[in-house]
Amino acid sequence: MQDLQDKLGLTYIFITHDLSVVKHFSDEIAVMYLGQMVEKATAKELFERPSHPYTKAVLSAIPTTDLDQLMEREVLQGEITSPIDPAPECRFAGRCKYTTADCTAGEIPLRDVSNNHFVACSQVGCATH
Repeated sequence: MQDLQDKLGLTYIFITHDLSVVKHFSDEIAVMYLGQMVEKATAKELFERPSHPYTKAVLSAIPTTDLDQLMEREVLQGEITSPIDPAPECRFAGRCKYTTADCTAGEIPLRDVSNNHFVACSQVGCATH
């Protein structure tokens, strides 16, 4: 796929639950939760500085072959929001340990937290969690 991409100048839209696969041939990655984009960045930036709590949880689930690397899993708690007619709020709010009233007060727009690294989180310090 990568050879064809380089040779023909192709663009792929690759949908997966396994970010470790996407990392190897994607220039940019968008992370979605229940149909709502929660983070978008270059592959390098996303893996080095994940900002949204859901992105951190997904990345923490990637297995490693490095026996010396301590696996620190972000275990998600709470109820999954129904994807049928969801409320106009952060769909991850019911499972996020950083949820505030702002998270359920309306749609959370993507905001640029650094150079073309977008995060949908109502918390000012979300990028530092």
